[in-house]
Amino acid sequence: IYSTKDREPLITGDIKPELFKYMGGIFRKLNSVAFTINGMPDHVHILAALPPTEAVADIVGKVKSNSSKWIHERWPIHSRFGWQNGYGAFTVSISKEAKARQYIAEQEKHHFKRSFKQEFLWFLKEHEVKYNERFIWL
Repeated sequence: IYSTKDREPLITGDIKPELFKYMGGIFRKLNSVAFTINGMPDHVHILAALPPTEAVADIVGKVKSNSSKWIHERWPIHSRFGWQNGYGAFTVSISKEAKARQYIAEQEKHHFKRSFKQEFLWFLKEHEVKYNERFIWL
């Protein structure tokens, strides 16, 4: 899970479908599989299988940098587009995969009830991740 720079609503309808397809292609080139990608104008959720030989930070960094560069080249009008510096990564057991896919597919439904900030804090608490909130929203 990661957001756009300053959590601005930069994933607009004109780029969203192509952006998510392109991101899936980046995962494939990195010997990974993105099972599902979806999000809202200010953030994205990805369910992916990563190779055990690669660090999560390396994969996420490559997906973020390459997709941002691609948007700038493909749509110069979106020159403000960028991703935040951090991300949240959580493991999902095989038995919970279908539930995770459904959750990601239904992003619009979830965000009628809670903001990205509320959702991200919920994920941290749900997965018992210790955090200091002042460092999350830099």
